[in-house]
Amino acid sequence: MKKTLLLIVLIAGVLSIGLRDQFGGWDDDPNVDQIPAKYREYAASQQTDNSGNTQVITDADGYDEFYLGNAFAEPHISMNPNDSKQMFVAYNTNATWRTMDGLDWDVVNPSIPGAAGDPVTAYDSLGRLYYDNMYAPGGSIVGTKLAYSDNNGNNWLSIVDANVGYDKNWIAADQSAGPYSNYIYGVMSGGNIVRSTNRGQSFQSVGFYTNTLPGMMVAVGPNGATQGGSVYVVASTGNSFAPQWTFYRSTDGGTTWELRSTQFYGNAVGDAVNGRNSVHNMRTRPYPFIAADNSYGPNRGRLYVVYASNFPAGAGNKPDIWVRWSDDGGANWSNEVKINDDANSENHNQWFPSIWCDKVNGRLYVKWLDTRDTPTSDSALVYGSYTSNGGQTWVSNKRLSSKKFRINCTTCGGGGTPAYLGDYDALMSVGGSAGVIYTDFRFGNFASFFLYYPDYAMKVSSNQVGVPSGGNTSVQVEIPSSKDFTGNVVLSAGLASPPGTGTISLTWAGGNNTITTIPGNATLNISATPDVPSGAYTIEIVGRGTSGVPAHRRSVTLLVNSSVVKVRTNRPGVINFSVNGTNYNQPQEFVVPNGNQIQISTPAELTTGSTRYTWNNWSNGGAISQNITVNSNLDLVANYKVGYRLVVNSTYGTTTGNNTYNDSGSNATWSITPRIFNNNGTLYYFRGWNGTGPNSYTSADSSGRDTMPVWPMNNPYVETARWSTTPASISNISSELPTEYKMYQNYPNPFNPETKIKFDLIRAGNVKVIVYDLLGKEVEILANQLAAPGRYEVTFNGRGLASGIYYYKIITDEFVDIKKMMLIK
Repeated sequence: MKKTLLLIVLIAGVLSIGLRDQFGGWDDDPNVDQIPAKYREYAASQQTDNSGNTQVITDADGYDEFYLGNAFAEPHISMNPNDSKQMFVAYNTNATWRTMDGLDWDVVNPSIPGAAGDPVTAYDSLGRLYYDNMYAPGGSIVGTKLAYSDNNGNNWLSIVDANVGYDKNWIAADQSAGPYSNYIYGVMSGGNIVRSTNRGQSFQSVGFYTNTLPGMMVAVGPNGATQGGSVYVVASTGNSFAPQWTFYRSTDGGTTWELRSTQFYGNAVGDAVNGRNSVHNMRTRPYPFIAADNSYGPNRGRLYVVYASNFPAGAGNKPDIWVRWSDDGGANWSNEVKINDDANSENHNQWFPSIWCDKVNGRLYVKWLDTRDTPTSDSALVYGSYTSNGGQTWVSNKRLSSKKFRINCTTCGGGGTPAYLGDYDALMSVGGSAGVIYTDFRFGNFASFFLYYPDYAMKVSSNQVGVPSGGNTSVQVEIPSSKDFTGNVVLSAGLASPPGTGTISLTWAGGNNTITTIPGNATLNISATPDVPSGAYTIEIVGRGTSGVPAHRRSVTLLVNSSVVKVRTNRPGVINFSVNGTNYNQPQEFVVPNGNQIQISTPAELTTGSTRYTWNNWSNGGAISQNITVNSNLDLVANYKVGYRLVVNSTYGTTTGNNTYNDSGSNATWSITPRIFNNNGTLYYFRGWNGTGPNSYTSADSSGRDTMPVWPMNNPYVETARWSTTPASISNISSELPTEYKMYQNYPNPFNPETKIKFDLIRAGNVKVIVYDLLGKEVEILANQLAAPGRYEVTFNGRGLASGIYYYKIITDEFVDIKKMMLIK
């Protein structure tokens, strides 16, 4: 059975600035999934944008993830059926990105008044883009607004009222050439069904079916030979841990609807927490995701439902991803088939599915979150798979994302218990690979990511090559592996900016720029005419699947009769260095024509606060200031050693080592003399050191033996001597009153480094315990104070003394004794 582990996670020293802290509570209703009204403005402000500089994260195997920026989770994606390179994505609450080429992304947020989130998107068969978002003009959600665009969001033609309801909305477009071509259908929690027959200019209500739980969804499929002849809606009601799914179908473009069946396929997902399903404090729900096969393949017209649910059923176990299908419009359904293929899946969480059925090839794609790579099951990766035979079998599951993230993201900003961390992701395809959009917590926030699946890896033999004027070179482009991608990869290459004069030629060896077998490679030949100016030029190499996606780009720097000189210090941000008379304090790169000189210099020393930096060398072994003739790439590092200041403070006596700088990691030595200081008749006894600063030295005891410590210097230290007007105190060890004076043999003996000396006093008076060395020189006064009758003990620490024989002596008004002890180190 899948047993849920109880994890108590202690986050120390981290103050979340999320919604729970900022607004004092999420006010969570477990039967709705909307963001509460008082948080929507905050959520809308969370979008950060990498437009114009999309960050591509490439793993060691050559697979890409596109980091778009940050938003507030719950993304949706659509792909233009006429150009799969054009895609549009939307995140909560109104954060959108689009791409025109499958590579570069930019923000094109429509102005939705009172936007309340849960954005969903669609393209129609002519490439018109639709964007549906809940809106709340007075704070309460009353329906959705829909914007549409004919140029992928560059301009929005209109924003209209679309649906009526209070929570989770969904839309679908008829992309067929059938009688209902380009109809837009919308559903929304509350139960309303709407359609547009004029490409989004207006909407009419065409149905209402009770939907008490979020998860009402809509999909378009064929009806026999009639393209777009079936429109499906599923409504979710009942219990969050045992929902009732009711399937409806319209065969006349949404004019009339027929109830096809009611099913109870879903159950709990993970744990039951405060009325919600929860996986490691991430709220979730067994949404019934539906899709229909519009292709002309063997499963044309098949209706699918995909969901996450625990196996065995019931809260407290762990979920799997399941699929069922119907070939009669939702009236009867197959047995469930498990999509995740991990061994011992009862030990792992698989949840958060998203689906799309490709209208060209009929593949059903599914992505989900998966903990199979984490023994504690508290961190997840994005996984995916697809079926080409109607759901009966699935290709082996593939790990899609490159880095695990902790599921319970306490710094992301979502509120509630379990926490809002988004309720779904999305994917879509058109005859080839799917675009997958998801929220990732690897950076401790709601990071917005995109990737392709199926996909291929792409590498270049070098990201920098050099060529002399009039010379030539080459770069090899490799497609080393794939994740279920089986098509061709078409390569192209171009210059980001051409030279002012001359020509840089880029040609594929043998005219072959298409990889037909994976693994495979192609060679890009590069040549420069003699009149190309010296400098650096960027070659952009792009790989595309036959349909235009997956699309990946690698950049190669071409150095024409030039070299790259990197200059830096090993103390970036601290030490200034000079290159050709200009100062810098961060690493720099310079492209220098071969044969030219570069002048570098750096200071001999810099003291800042209690840290001193002293120049040690340049990495090329040159002088502190030097002129270098450049004929090859250079990496020049000015190396500095660090010295930390030692401050030694003492009220009495004489110190050494004060205000000195010691190399990091070296042993510092300081001292105090004498150990007993007579200040106008009052004796002060040295008792040790108090250190301040990380890893500083503080005496282990108060014996005062460590007058000259030796300690590694890893930070600036302040060492302050401790003094007392009395020697080390004695301890009363028994309430029994002795009948005679006595001093006992020390124990242990021999000893290293400590031993204890016990003695008995029968009358009150002053007692003095003194240690001498073999020559009779006083080593330490262990006690010199008044004491009542009783049994006592004093500790002697021989640290800092040489091995040998020592004597200890007790002196009272009525009793004197002396004994021998041995220190052996």
